[in-house]
Amino acid sequence: MGWAYSERFKFETSSKSENNMVHNTRGVVLRTIKYGETSVVVSIYTELFGIQSYLVNGVRTSAKKSSKANLFQPASILDLEAYHNELKNLQRLKEFKWQYIYKDIFFNVRKNAVALFMVELLQKTLKQPEQNSELYEFIEDAFINLDGSDEVVTANFPLYFALHLGSFFGFRIQDDYSSKNHLLDLAEGNFVDIRPGHSYFLEQDLSELTSNLLKVMQPIELGEVKLNHKLRRQLLDAYLLFYALHIPDFGSLKSLSVLQEILS
Repeated sequence: MGWAYSERFKFETSSKSENNMVHNTRGVVLRTIKYGETSVVVSIYTELFGIQSYLVNGVRTSAKKSSKANLFQPASILDLEAYHNELKNLQRLKEFKWQYIYKDIFFNVRKNAVALFMVELLQKTLKQPEQNSELYEFIEDAFINLDGSDEVVTANFPLYFALHLGSFFGFRIQDDYSSKNHLLDLAEGNFVDIRPGHSYFLEQDLSELTSNLLKVMQPIELGEVKLNHKLRRQLLDAYLLFYALHIPDFGSLKSLSVLQEILS
């Protein structure tokens, strides 16, 4: 009883002091962790503040249909009224609601596998709580386009997302492919004419396909890139190696094996 009162008093006091610091922002949910009996701690990539962690009280209930915790599924796009204090690592939400309601991502096994891969890749790459409106727009637009994609676009979507996401972190692959520069050097991020002195490169067939994918500016164009499962697997493995070469402690993605199995 004392603990509950103490927590409530602390929250109410904090809320009063932060009433002039409420901000409206959109956000994409990346991770949700249960906290206590009814609360969650949520990692959200926001338009205004970059990646942030929020403690959300009282959203978990036994009635699943009415549980507000459903809004905090990974990949959810939300409208938020958020308290923000730059001195705190854990923020609070005043209000939250759907900003976009998916038609397929939460129900289609293939699209859900792709979405979870995208979410995990974001978790691996988003480190600092810095605003980047262009990156937020790219992420939100990608999930919305995935939701409305057909079967071929869905299968190619992880390649598109992985290739274009890197440009926001300063290590985009330069599309300078030609009949001369026909090998992709993953360590340098460009196409070269002779084999590098290391094993981190792609042969001509995969290099040319990568160049074609780099030219895709809108996800709907992915339907024009003809790939089979083997090629998609080889390309995605290469692109994740590219990330590992440029991001310290990148590690491996748990969602990758599930994605490859479902898309096979």
